[in-house]
This record gives sequence, C-alpha cells and structure tokens, in this order.
Amino acid sequence: MHEGGIARHGRLRRGHPAAFVAKVTAAALAVVLVSTTSVVAIATWQVLQDAPPTVQLSGPDGSTASPVPQLTAQTGEVNLLLIGTDTREGLGAGFDDAANQQASSGAGKNDSTVLVHISEDHTNMAVVSFPRDLIVPMPACPNDDGTVSPATSGAMLNTALGRGGPKNGLSCVAQTIGQLTGLQIDYAGSITFEGVVSMADAIGGVEVCLATPIRDTEVQPALDLPAGTRTLSGAQAGAFLRSRYGVGDSSDLGRISNQQTFLSALARQTVSAGTLTDPTKVLAIARVAFANMTLSDTLADASTLAKLALAVNTVGLSNMVFVQYPAVDDPADRNRVLVDEASASVLDEALQRDLPLTLSTDSLGRSAVLDPDAPAPSLPTDPSAGATGESSAPAPDVTPTDGSTTGAAPTPAPTATSAELPGSVTGQSADQVTCAKRD
Repeated sequence: MHEGGIARHGRLRRGHPAAFVAKVTAAALAVVLVSTTSVVAIATWQVLQDAPPTVQLSGPDGSTASPVPQLTAQTGEVNLLLIGTDTREGLGAGFDDAANQQASSGAGKNDSTVLVHISEDHTNMAVVSFPRDLIVPMPACPNDDGTVSPATSGAMLNTALGRGGPKNGLSCVAQTIGQLTGLQIDYAGSITFEGVVSMADAIGGVEVCLATPIRDTEVQPALDLPAGTRTLSGAQAGAFLRSRYGVGDSSDLGRISNQQTFLSALARQTVSAGTLTDPTKVLAIARVAFANMTLSDTLADASTLAKLALAVNTVGLSNMVFVQYPAVDDPADRNRVLVDEASASVLDEALQRDLPLTLSTDSLGRSAVLDPDAPAPSLPTDPSAGATGESSAPAPDVTPTDGSTTGAAPTPAPTATSAELPGSVTGQSADQVTCAKRD
C-alpha cells in the first residue's frame, strides 16, 4: 500500500474464484467528475440526496466485500464498473406497451458493460467494453428473494444483471467481470435509458462524424441520418448508441465500435467547451445522471466522487483509451461470441499490472474510420516525465517495438512500462477523431 494512498487492491487475492448506455455513463463520469474538489463535493452532495438507494457489492466469492481502502486525489488504482440496463420499467410513455414490457422489465439486462480502470498514478485510463453476447463463466449470485443463482460455466454476459435482480444484480455483474479479468471491482453503477436521454440533453448534444448514412428502423426512435457531421441529443443520441443494424456489420461488436466514436467525440467536446470547470453545467449533468442511476454504496459518497474527479481529470485525452474486450465469433452460434483467450490474457495482465495500453497501428473497430479532415492526434504524455521512467511493476510477456508511432493508433509505443495489445484488440484513444460508418 502507498503511504497515504490506497492499497493496490485491484487484483483478486490468490485462491479466490475468479445498453449501449453504459459507455455513455463512462464518458459522462468524466464530465460529472470535475477538476475542482469543492465543486464536485457540493454538486454531488446535492444530487445524491435524490439518488435511488445504493446497493452493496459482494466479494469475489459471494461474501460481503472487504472495506475499500481510502482513495486519495493523488494516488490509488481504481476499477469502476458501469452498466447500462435495458429495462423499460418505469420509463413511461413510449415504453409502457406490452411489447416493451415483455422485452425487458424488472432489473432488465446489462445491455452494455464497461470497466473503467485508472492507473495508480492517475496518468492513464482504460475504458473496456464487454460484448453483451459474450459467453462467460458466472459465479453463484444471491437473488433478491433469498435464493441463489448457481454458478455456471458459460452464459451470456447480459444475463448477469437479471440473475441478481434489482437489488443484487449490479453486484452479480461486478463479480462476473472480476472473475473474468482477475480484478477486484470496488465501485459500480448502473444507468437507465431515461438517464442517457436526459444527460445527452444536459450537455447540449454531441457532434458526431458520419462517414456514411446511418439508417436503422429497429431502434426507437428510428434513425435516418445523412452522412456528414451531426449533433445528436436526447432520444436520438440514445438510439444512435443502441443501433446495431445501422452501423458496421450489424453485429454487437460493430455497435461497440460505433459507441467508441461517440464517446471520443463526447470527451473532446466536454474538454474543449470547458464543461469540466463549469459548476452550472456539472450540477445540471450530475442531477440527471444520479437521478437515473443505481450506485454501489462505495460510490455514493461526495468525497469519493470528488477524488475520482481529480483522478479522471488528471488523465489527458491521449492517455484515455477505449478498447473492446477481445472476442471471437462462436462457431456454434453466429449470434454469440467467445473470449479470445490469447488476446484477453494480454489485456487482463496489463490491467492487473497497471500498465498503459498501446493499441496496434490498425486498431479501429468494425464501424469506425478515421476522419480525413481531422488534425493528427497529439502524442500521449509520458507518465514518467520528470521521473526516472522506470516502474517497479514487471512488464507482461509482450514484445517491445522500436518505438515508432506510425499508423492510426495515437497511443504510445510500448516500452518496459507499457503493454502492446495484439492486433485483434480494437479501440481508439479519446483524442483520435473517427467517423461512424455502415459496411
């Protein structure tokens, strides 16, 4: 443990078992968590008074989780799980018909699942998206009625939330992701569709580049967007993020790539517009976000959120990387994907060892292309600037390159203190300008 910091508690102890809206939540957290502790403390204290009841996270073996070490503004590794639920329950007009309620009510499914990893020294951040159709092992999860959903060797990731129910579902997803990655998840939150719509309105919309027209009649409201630069807000922004048949190859992996395009635009916009330092904007976003979120008891604290704010704000856009958890098509079912074990082990090890991630030179996902009119992204800042440049953490079993920075990926060349991800891992940095496309 660092003196005055938080313990390096991100790894599971040896011997333990291991909606589209979630990605908006991840980026929105960077908006809500601003750079001034007093602003965050006041804003979050006010809005937390109206937030839904919190939930308690369980340990990796299903027991009550051990206390979370104190987080400081300067140091401390953070593993924060954010999910988007597809529940239609309580959303009112437009979602209260029989078809919508039958599709998803109660806790719903974790339509999108995102892990935000902030390095111990707060110099880099990875936002990892997990495909909803990913088949993963799941631990036993307690249900709201006192029964227990038994452990399973393979189930769709998006069923984890429903296994625990409205009260225990968030904890079940956290246990599942912790078991999969080997990380201990100390903070978690979920957001509803209504929350995403409200947040998109609160920030005044997001300007997104479309390389091709985007049309999808399977989402609500239907999308019919011409190519070019479009400002998306409200329900239209939500539909864009949820669109599967309008982008890429109509797969969930294509949708994740599309969401990364939106999120990188959101991150750039909030930084350039000064949103992070505008108390009025922060309070407006915080109000609509937390009113539609369920938080873990470890996260529903103004002081903790303020310290997370400082941690997020320290990370520059070029050091904020969005990646998709490695997956391959399931040969037995074209509608499912399996963990790409070889690539996932490299990513998991890098996160466990708290190393910056280096994407390959051709890392963009299935529904993204570089914006030819955008300026080249800046090179990431060196986390070791002004220091020795060495790390006490051993490097994972990856092969360093010669340090060149050719190609589209703006992330740093791998060194002894960074991990080069295999070419099969897709993603981009927040300052990389991309456009959504349809194959």
